[in-house]
Amino acid sequence: MRKTSRNKFHWLDFLILAVLVAFFSVIWFRIEGTLNYKWQWHLIPNYILRYDADDGRYVANVLLQGLFNTIRITLYASILAVILGAALGIARTAQNLAIRMLARTYLEVLRNIPPVVVVFIFFFFLSEQLIAALHMERWARGIARSDNTAIWEFFFGDMRRFPSLVSGVIVLALFESAFVGEIVRAGIQSIPRGQREAARSIGMTWMDEMRFIVLPQALRKVLPPLSNQFISLIKDSSIISLISVQELTYKTVELVASTRMIFESWITTAGLYFILCFSLSLLFRRLETQKGRR
Repeated sequence: MRKTSRNKFHWLDFLILAVLVAFFSVIWFRIEGTLNYKWQWHLIPNYILRYDADDGRYVANVLLQGLFNTIRITLYASILAVILGAALGIARTAQNLAIRMLARTYLEVLRNIPPVVVVFIFFFFLSEQLIAALHMERWARGIARSDNTAIWEFFFGDMRRFPSLVSGVIVLALFESAFVGEIVRAGIQSIPRGQREAARSIGMTWMDEMRFIVLPQALRKVLPPLSNQFISLIKDSSIISLISVQELTYKTVELVASTRMIFESWITTAGLYFILCFSLSLLFRRLETQKGRR
């Protein structure tokens, strides 16, 4: 019996595509007709890249600046979340009851409170106090006034907004570390108990057991869910626009307020988020495939 290729289009696939095209066409014309909305797609590229006549080159405009800030915040927050989450995950499996209970309390509280509430609590009670205590705002303004700011702006963006970026990174990392901690805890507990008992039988301490036996194996198991959590962190970064962190969502709100291009701005922002998340999804899938082959 001849096998049919799964990659070939069936008549049902064309029917589904036709229904989707018809659905979005109806929405498009309803917006134009009922709301009397005038589409201005030709203006959107200028808000992604603009031509700087003084420098004679194209530079990032509002949306691209927001995208770059989103990438920076996500990268720094993910590093901090992995460090904190790994510590929490290890603490959840510690022998000391007090350490286990403290780690579990932190994880359960954060996982069962709405993200918006967590963001405001961490922002007002922790990150703002930390920034003020370290005089970070004065330090960032001093760098912004100096001549050599290129390196600083590459890694952190506009240095005048540096305290805001730090607040966003701290808030996002503390929130996401709860989910990373549970992933690490599950990875550690997935290691067969016999291996841990064998490690103790040859005189290994708990630290040596975790370092040489458990964590190397757990790391391979938690990489796929950690990859998914990293993609989720990109989408969750939009929440910190509520505390005036100038990432992509915040910049889109500003663009909508100044131009009234509501649909064009948000559709473009959704497209930028999709491109970023889908590209990372393909990258992680490729890495997992290569790892599986090896």
